[in-house]
Amino acid sequence: MSGGQGRVSEGERLRRWRLVLGGGEADGTGVDLHGDDVSIDAALGAVYDDAAQRRAQGRSSGRSGGLGRSAPRVARWLGDIRRYFPREVVQVMQRDAIERLDLKQLLLEPELLETIEPDIHLVTLLVELNQLLPDETRATARRVVATVLADLERRLTDRTRVAVHGALARANRTRRPRPGDIDWLRTVHANLATYQPEYRTVIPERIVGYGRRRQSLAKDVIVAVDQSGSMADSVVYASLFGSVLAQLPALRTRLVAFDTAVTDLTPVLQDPVDVLFGVQLGGGTDIAQAVGYCRQLVTRPADTVLILISDLFEGGNPDLLRARVLDLCRSGVHVLCLLALSDEGAPVHDRAMAADLVAAGATVMACTPDRFPEVLAQALSGGR
Repeated sequence: MSGGQGRVSEGERLRRWRLVLGGGEADGTGVDLHGDDVSIDAALGAVYDDAAQRRAQGRSSGRSGGLGRSAPRVARWLGDIRRYFPREVVQVMQRDAIERLDLKQLLLEPELLETIEPDIHLVTLLVELNQLLPDETRATARRVVATVLADLERRLTDRTRVAVHGALARANRTRRPRPGDIDWLRTVHANLATYQPEYRTVIPERIVGYGRRRQSLAKDVIVAVDQSGSMADSVVYASLFGSVLAQLPALRTRLVAFDTAVTDLTPVLQDPVDVLFGVQLGGGTDIAQAVGYCRQLVTRPADTVLILISDLFEGGNPDLLRARVLDLCRSGVHVLCLLALSDEGAPVHDRAMAADLVAAGATVMACTPDRFPEVLAQALSGGR
């Protein structure tokens, strides 16, 4: 950068390193903290200093940390980090504190739960703790989950609806349209090779248009999501998208969650919060059984998209899984296997099984929530 923009003074640089390293005689900064920096240092140390480091630093630098099992102490720490750090950093520190310091038990207390900055990681943790939540905490947990899902819905719903409607329009396109149904833009594009310079026009050899709107449902979408612990974020997003798709009259949407058993969550699809509290994260995985259940739901194979969300580590019968996916693909069902539906990137997955399902005719990929509307639209339009 020119003109010194973005640069910090040497003193500020050493201050930042002091906060990162945690102090002590060997950190090399020689910086003493004052004012709010002391509280910031303590908030960081509560999570990121191990016990031995805290003991050593407590004698030499005054840095102290650890949250113990005290709800009041945790509440004060939550207030401190919200005061000193931006929201995105607060969410990361909360998640690290829960994982590193094993604070799950404290989340069962409604007063503490109300003070936490909600994000998708907190939602997945609450879903995991669902069966342990006392009645007085459950209502608070549902409000926290509803807040996060509402934020996600505002971000993703409109894009999903637009993508689905566009995909269904493309899938219903016809080459013998009535005059009022001609898609002029695509017709011109399809006939550019017949452009006549002297007449400054094209001679349309191919007319593209839309068929009359169907009175019946255009497509069936079946979402089957693996509820093993490694798929926690995917369960949250699948529940949200399932609820959004269920509101579209042109689609008939089913949502099932599975581990070694299958739970059909379609009856509660109108409320993604109810969906999430209907799943139980963890346990084994029998993907073949889930695919078999979904096969029973298929009544119009050529108009059905099956979205299987799983890392493909099969705890049941791998050969049966391969055979059932092959049977679905041969019948005309578009099988789309998402190894993850989250912002965390492609997960560890069974690569051999993924290759086998691709060979059977399925589409296998990882997908972020932002990209899901586009991926779904591609599947609904048959790749058009």
